[in-house]
Amino acid sequence: MPETDALLHAWVRLAATPAPTPSGAPSDDSVTPGVVGFAVTFVLAVVVVLLVIDMVRRIRRVRYRAEIAEKLDAEQAEAAWTEAGPAEAGQADAAQARPEGLETQDGDEQPPAPTR
Repeated sequence: MPETDALLHAWVRLAATPAPTPSGAPSDDSVTPGVVGFAVTFVLAVVVVLLVIDMVRRIRRVRYRAEIAEKLDAEQAEAAWTEAGPAEAGQADAAQARPEGLETQDGDEQPPAPTR
């Protein structure tokens, strides 16, 4: 029984000790990021702006290349149509528009829907 009394007294002492109270508000210097925080934030913002500018430039370049490729394809199709005549050029355009390997065994343009 003396062991339980000692344990009980220890619990009472631990529970009775008050928690330390803060000694006041922290100083303004310890809670602000300071010059280093400002520099890191500024550099990060500059890097983000430069990345956005680069991304816009790359997207614009891809779009222009696609437009030029469309114009070249249209010019080639028109040249084939004027050289070979409308009937033969139409067959050439149809063969050029459908890549190899997309036709199914029964001649459909689209493969059948998968079954479960």
